[in-house]
Amino acid sequence: MFQYTKPFYSLLLSAVKSDPETAHRQMLDTLTKIDNSRDTAWGRLTIKQLQNSFCIEDKRLQQSLWGLDFPNPFGLAAGFDKDGTAAGIWDSFGFGFAELGAVTLHSQLGNPRPRMFRLPEDKAALNRMGANNLGAAVMADTLTQTWQRKPRTIPIGINLCKSKITSLEAAADDYVGSFKLLQDTADYFVINVSSPNTPGLRSLQAGEQLKPILSALQEANQYNKPILVKIAPDLNWSEIKEIIDLALEYQLSGAIATNTTISREGLKTKILSKTGNPLTEEAGGISGQPVKERSTEVIRFIYQETNGKLPIIGVGGIFTTEDAWSKIIAGASLLQVYTGWVYEGPWMVKEVLSGISAKLKEKRMNHISEAIGSEQLKVKN
Repeated sequence: MFQYTKPFYSLLLSAVKSDPETAHRQMLDTLTKIDNSRDTAWGRLTIKQLQNSFCIEDKRLQQSLWGLDFPNPFGLAAGFDKDGTAAGIWDSFGFGFAELGAVTLHSQLGNPRPRMFRLPEDKAALNRMGANNLGAAVMADTLTQTWQRKPRTIPIGINLCKSKITSLEAAADDYVGSFKLLQDTADYFVINVSSPNTPGLRSLQAGEQLKPILSALQEANQYNKPILVKIAPDLNWSEIKEIIDLALEYQLSGAIATNTTISREGLKTKILSKTGNPLTEEAGGISGQPVKERSTEVIRFIYQETNGKLPIIGVGGIFTTEDAWSKIIAGASLLQVYTGWVYEGPWMVKEVLSGISAKLKEKRMNHISEAIGSEQLKVKN
């Protein structure tokens, strides 16, 4: 029986490292093929092997948030499965939930290639993809077919972004258009106003520009789907506070901390080898270890400002159990991974979750809910 081993994954990663986007596309195509073949003997066997290799069950890690049941707190971050083509397979990799997108109302090609780069010295990635995707209508059709084939067993979120061709003034209608097309096909939705790769998008984080988007989405939210906002790590505390206040005012369900950073401070990589240009001259957002500490700081700030009343999904620089645990005790109820999963391999989900279980035992905690924000309790005591 084939085993998904670390040496195998390292060999695969090495073979395609010169073109990360092509590697990404090939992997998604393979996963989509597996999902589409789940009713065949080959498909059933392959999925069973994935589950045996990467999944773990522990009741102490199960949570209910927003009326949704999460088998564990570790999810796939937006950006990996932009069009939802592999939506039905992510539970087989051990994820407790998955977020698809970013998707836009209008299909778009994204920025010119090359636009995805690995920075191994920093255990990071630079991407300026530009929200390339097939559009909300195509995703809706894809997901409808997927759930007919196999009802979802983990919560599925969709990350909504403004179309590049849509003016900032018309942003609310653009988000609502996508939401209406997709609201039947997912469990929660994320307002992405923090990607650095769509011109002008981050300006929508400002209060007066964010208000009409939140208002319009909640008005269109006839099924009361959870709606969250994703925050950039580059905002100052007063700007983050303003977003939190709006999230509470418009009864959002939570916040995601954080998106990629435009900062280049502290990076070991000085020249992008693919282009020969200084990294400071290259556009795009940095993910991975360089954003780890800032992400945790933002999680801590949101938790403190809301007294833990606004659930937080923590994302940014998770590679190990310690990385995950630091975000949980700072206040994150759920976690997401992308860059760490690419670097460490798909078994990292099982390893991190096993590590969290061990931490609960070590701390004499009976459930993960006791760990969330526990760092804050120590400070108060």
